[in-house]
Amino acid sequence: MTNIAIIGAGPGGLACGMILAANGYKVDIYEKQSYVGGRTSSFTKDGFTFDLGPTFFSMPHILEEVFEASGKKLSDYVELMELDPMYALDFNDMTIRASRDPQKMIAEIEKHFPGNGKSYEAFMNDTRKKLNVLSPILQNNHASLFDYMRWRSIKALPQLEIGKTLYDVLSKYFDDERLKLSFTFQSKYLGMSPWDCPGAFSILSFMEHEFGVYHPKGGLNQLTKGMAKAFEELGGTIHLNNGVKKIHVSNRRVTGVLLENDEMVSSDNLVMNADFAYAMTHLFEDGVIKKYAPEKLEKKKYSCSTFMMYVGIDRELELDHHTILFSDDYKRNVEEITKTQLLSEDPSIYVQNASVTDKTLAPVGQAALYILAPVPNNDSGIDWDNKKGEFRDLVYSIIEKRTGIDIKQHIVTEEILSPKEWEVDKLVYKGATFNLAHNLGQMMYFRPHNQFEEIDGLYLVGGGTHPGSGLPTIFESARITSKLLLDQKKEAHA
Repeated sequence: MTNIAIIGAGPGGLACGMILAANGYKVDIYEKQSYVGGRTSSFTKDGFTFDLGPTFFSMPHILEEVFEASGKKLSDYVELMELDPMYALDFNDMTIRASRDPQKMIAEIEKHFPGNGKSYEAFMNDTRKKLNVLSPILQNNHASLFDYMRWRSIKALPQLEIGKTLYDVLSKYFDDERLKLSFTFQSKYLGMSPWDCPGAFSILSFMEHEFGVYHPKGGLNQLTKGMAKAFEELGGTIHLNNGVKKIHVSNRRVTGVLLENDEMVSSDNLVMNADFAYAMTHLFEDGVIKKYAPEKLEKKKYSCSTFMMYVGIDRELELDHHTILFSDDYKRNVEEITKTQLLSEDPSIYVQNASVTDKTLAPVGQAALYILAPVPNNDSGIDWDNKKGEFRDLVYSIIEKRTGIDIKQHIVTEEILSPKEWEVDKLVYKGATFNLAHNLGQMMYFRPHNQFEEIDGLYLVGGGTHPGSGLPTIFESARITSKLLLDQKKEAHA
């Protein structure tokens, strides 16, 4: 039986582990933290449950297919609730409630932007064709530049809209800035600006409108908890509180890992689900890695970070499940985050009030709020020890001004996670919560490969490899990587 070690029990590592365990591999996952899920985990405090990271879940069919490939059914592990409206977009002078029901969405657009309903239909029809063409290159490995000569890649090139930004693409359909931003803010999922994000990523907003947005009962952490349960049922083993200190390499081939307790574990192949840049700079002996050596990683482009506030309050709120409060000058705010790297005086803010949908997350009559403000990563040099309290108060004051809700007067419990904690406590390189940026020079072949080319036997899953960050793409990375390992096994037995 082939032995495979996986570093990290995040969504990519768990999905890959499930598929491999279902196909007869002996799989061990080594997780530094005391819990599964990585950024897709949760914590509880004073009776409130908070998701640590992702709170939006779309394209559930991809995860359903991961479970099916493992002989399991997602619905046996997770109860999904579709949200309608998907989210509320607050522009100060108006609030747009997005729905995946085409008639509801057209009516909402016509109410605020008369005459734009047909433009929405055109966007959906055009982008549906785009996704159909792009899907094969997002679902396949890109280990060689020759992959671009394959018909699937040649056919997809026009749809990549090279030279056009996401904002440019949406400007073809809509004139009003608020309507454009309603279909481009999703670039924040990649930690990028819509004025810089490649035009191909218009598929992000399309996927929400086409496939819907879901909330798993208990939070998105239930996805990884369900995957961990299924993985163990398939014979896999998860070792919590068992971080990896070093990856052992001999003659350019992985031979195993040295755990933090100084135990050496041998493995035939290794799948790395740790934060890519963190792992490259911490888990290898000096000089082993050339292409992604620390000095070269330093020059790569990274996503923004996030300032997180997890707040339990003593009352329920009449607020949508997902609400995005757009900065009055959104473009300036985005440039502060991604270019000038300044701490904004008018940040955009996302508020999740999941208790309005899911009463399991808070005590009766109370609410668990998840509040996020995109901020610069730690290249900014912002002193978060001194700025944290000031920025917290600013976020609360903006929410009160925009919604009329004085959260500070109702706090039962509160946790704050700044970019500093993302880097120091959660081991995220530069605190860049969305990993390597997704510019054209860091996509597909130019992103770290699923089968890592410098070290034999080393494979990658997660947001730092192809096809990129975000839960659906991370699950795709797991499918690509597990297929590479299964194909290797078939070739060995041919």
